[in-house]
Amino acid sequence: MDLADAVDADRLRADIERNGEFGASGAAPSAPGHGRTNRTGSEANREARAYLVDRLEAAGLDVRVDGVGNVVGRWTPASADPVAAPVASGSHLDSVPEGGIFDGPLGIYAALEAVRAMQNAGVEPARPVEVVSFTEEEGATFGPGLLGSSVAVGERSVDEALALTDADGRTLGEALDDIGFAGESRLDAGGWDAWLELHVEQHTLLEDLGVPVGVVTDVTGITHCDATVVGEANHAGSTPMGRNERTDSLAAASEVVLAVEDAAERRTGTDPAAVATVGHLSVSPNATNVVPGRVEMGVDVRSVERDSMEHLVEETRAALTDVETHRGVETTFDRAFDVEPTPMAERCRAALVEAGERTGIATHEMHSGAAHDSMYVARVTDAGMLFAPSRDGVSHNPAEWTDWDDCADATRVLAGALAALAGA
Repeated sequence: MDLADAVDADRLRADIERNGEFGASGAAPSAPGHGRTNRTGSEANREARAYLVDRLEAAGLDVRVDGVGNVVGRWTPASADPVAAPVASGSHLDSVPEGGIFDGPLGIYAALEAVRAMQNAGVEPARPVEVVSFTEEEGATFGPGLLGSSVAVGERSVDEALALTDADGRTLGEALDDIGFAGESRLDAGGWDAWLELHVEQHTLLEDLGVPVGVVTDVTGITHCDATVVGEANHAGSTPMGRNERTDSLAAASEVVLAVEDAAERRTGTDPAAVATVGHLSVSPNATNVVPGRVEMGVDVRSVERDSMEHLVEETRAALTDVETHRGVETTFDRAFDVEPTPMAERCRAALVEAGERTGIATHEMHSGAAHDSMYVARVTDAGMLFAPSRDGVSHNPAEWTDWDDCADATRVLAGALAALAGA
């Protein structure tokens, strides 16, 4: 049987739909599918993990759980050297609150389906193949996100990760104990020969092009900046208008917001991937009848070009300096989080493109504007990503939808690339 033909689209769909039942939050109002809330350490998370383990074992994979709850299933066929560095693929089970059913689980169950297809087609890889579920990719409950993969590459220790707490003060270690997924040791992504991750696009490019599979060239870099604008809180009625009479921190902050937007729009003339967003404002004292005295701002800057990121950060600094000068406020600025743009490995990209050509499935090379576990994995081994289209670009929303045919086509490309990288 041909490998592409061995991909069982109905089996893939059944696994994703079953996973979507864990933490299900009702039907989307205007789209097929439904939402789900699957927080790390919740009952829904326990059920999703248990189902995955069951499906991995049913396919003959050996399952282990590491110290931060990363789940790994290894297929070591007779053709493979059991001590050879494996090829791995997967994603994450956790979700944002009221998220969709494809973000994360598609990558895990496509990887499992790729292994089952290789088994059914009689493919004989020279290396073991691993299916991986990383813990807490979304960062909705513990830490800033990409937690399991950060531990797997040595960016964060197991103990540091287990000490992270949720909003109620429960540690990740306690949460994993509660759901029975506190494992041992540390998954070492540096021991993989290569890594591939399938994910929904979360944008409209593939849909607009009518192409079923995107091959990722680079994952965007991300900088988060925290700024404060401090003026003087005062009575909204008795404080006269005019900059000599009132020092309105929110009015000053609004100029910074617009300056950041303008800088990013201008930068797209030379770098279409450049974006900058002021996504958080905290206004104090936040009362209708008080001139705002203090504003805290969160700025998100992204691009696949480091120069663009630096440029937009400096434009943000300049905007803050400007409002200090002409509005009389005081400002602070801190670059709190910074991740470099991450190119995907050429051999992984080539394997995906060639798999598409062999199966007659069109692919399109593109960058990722969202963060993924592959950003960390690429630090320690060759990594690649592929995308399946997202209807209307919607994600992190109950209306998130990827057509089942597109899921299957992307899985066929994934299977072909995994087989090639595994030496089949």
